[in-house]
Amino acid sequence: MTHMHVAGAIHADAFQPSPQWLKRPDDANALDKRLWSHTTKRNSDGVIEVAGIPVTDAVEQLGSPLYLMDEADFRRRARDFATAFAGWDVYYAGKAFLTRTVARWIAEERLSLDVCSGGELTTALRAGFDPVKIGIHGNNKSVTELADALKAGVGHIIVDSLDEIERIEQLCRDNDWHARVMVRVTPGVEAHTHQYIATAHEDQKFGFSITNNQAMVAMVRCHYSPSMTLLGLHSHIGSQIFDTGGFEVAARRTMKLLAQFAEATGVQLPELNLGGGFGIAYTNADNPLTPDELSRNLRDITTLEARAHQMPLPRLAIEPGRAIVGPSTMAVYTVGTVKPVDLEDGSQRNYVSVDGGMSDNIRPALYAAQYSANLANRNSAAPPVLSRIVGKHCEGGDILVHDVFLPADTRPGDLIAVPGAGAYSRAMASNYNHTPRPPVVAVRDGELTTLLRRETLDDLLALDVGE
Repeated sequence: MTHMHVAGAIHADAFQPSPQWLKRPDDANALDKRLWSHTTKRNSDGVIEVAGIPVTDAVEQLGSPLYLMDEADFRRRARDFATAFAGWDVYYAGKAFLTRTVARWIAEERLSLDVCSGGELTTALRAGFDPVKIGIHGNNKSVTELADALKAGVGHIIVDSLDEIERIEQLCRDNDWHARVMVRVTPGVEAHTHQYIATAHEDQKFGFSITNNQAMVAMVRCHYSPSMTLLGLHSHIGSQIFDTGGFEVAARRTMKLLAQFAEATGVQLPELNLGGGFGIAYTNADNPLTPDELSRNLRDITTLEARAHQMPLPRLAIEPGRAIVGPSTMAVYTVGTVKPVDLEDGSQRNYVSVDGGMSDNIRPALYAAQYSANLANRNSAAPPVLSRIVGKHCEGGDILVHDVFLPADTRPGDLIAVPGAGAYSRAMASNYNHTPRPPVVAVRDGELTTLLRRETLDDLLALDVGE
């Protein structure tokens, strides 16, 4: 029987004390370099620091919890993608995390930007980002969002339905605008990921199906519209992907569609965007490809497919988001309580409760996402014990790190650092239980710069119009 809580299910039926990949570490103080930003290390006092700032200093100045973002690491990963994919368009996927400062960093590193809402578009434009280098996504863009994009001169509108095409045409007729569009297609590829973040199989909300001819209908409609210039196709197969097999299938099907369109109309469309979804290492079980490896594989795949279809290679694009911002940021929490719990196999697990939770990282509850963590404010000589890091919210599923080994002497007041927190943590954060969202603070060369300040209760109550 699944136990129930007044606020939701705990899902306690399947007992598993720890995943098979989780091994007891020889040294619980050691940091797996693959999981952290390039400047993260333990200093001589045993404190984790990033870009020369100890997390203890950051918490003392700015409170807990907070996100610490390594600016140099973010820029380095952006440059790595730009270099590896030279000759391609590299769009930073703003949905992973976007502020005006981040938009400026992206512009300075000469990347383009992918947005998927009016709020993200406004953030980019107010940061001074060149609208020609922006692509806007969304399966249900409002008339206002489309009007804002067209008025600003956004370079690519990725159309997702016939209804949207009609809205764009009407706006263009009414305002003497012209739209540059791409058609988002679902190539029938189901990436090996969680069902909620796999986006290219048929039974989901995004794009036009290739297999039932919807995509060709949309392409023809856009191509012959006097209000639009059809630039090409867009495909996205999912998120947190560790190989390029799915991209190979997607490229084969989208390039075949481009060839069929050229045969039918005599027009070879110039662009193909393969999307993003490139995975990062959240735990030591994850082995993501480097930008250079991704580039070699995707270049080989697209070159072979163009040759097979006897067509010129289109201008290609990708959309890394998580792979740039994810490893650049750690979340830092303060331990409030430590509670040992007996498990069914006779072993024990420590429940380590911290001052954050599902309001600042919903991914473990939403996707069963796995994370790692380390004691951050000191070294410990205590043996590692199986632990679960949980939040303070009124939910049995309020779990930040399902399974991790922490020192047995972890105690209230200690700091816990969780790597890989840059993507979809603050971006998906909520005010559940009326909890203010943590700040995002960039670190560079020993200096702290607040990107998003900590919310206050006054911020929350400012929206409450009652007396």
